Amino acid sequence: MNDRVLPEIHLILCNRCGACVLLCPTHALEMGPEGPFIARPEDCAYCATCETYCPNGAITLGYEIVWGGPP
Repeated sequence: MNDRVLPEIHLILCNRCGACVLLCPTHALEMGPEGPFIARPEDCAYCATCETYCPNGAITLGYEIVWGGPP
C-alpha cells in the first residue's frame, strides 16, 4: 500500500490549459482526455509548482512543507 500524499487535481475547476503539465519539473503530470493527471506518482516531488501556477486553483496540496525553523 502506498501512503504517499500527492497533489489533488479538481477536474471540475480545471480549464485544461496545461500549465501544470508544462511546468512540472519532474514531468510527473500528463494531460489526458479528462484533464491533467499524475501519470508518474513516484516522480512527484511535492514541490507545489502545479498548485502555484494553476490559474483556476484546480490543484491543491494536502499539507504545506515548511523548511527550517526551530525543531
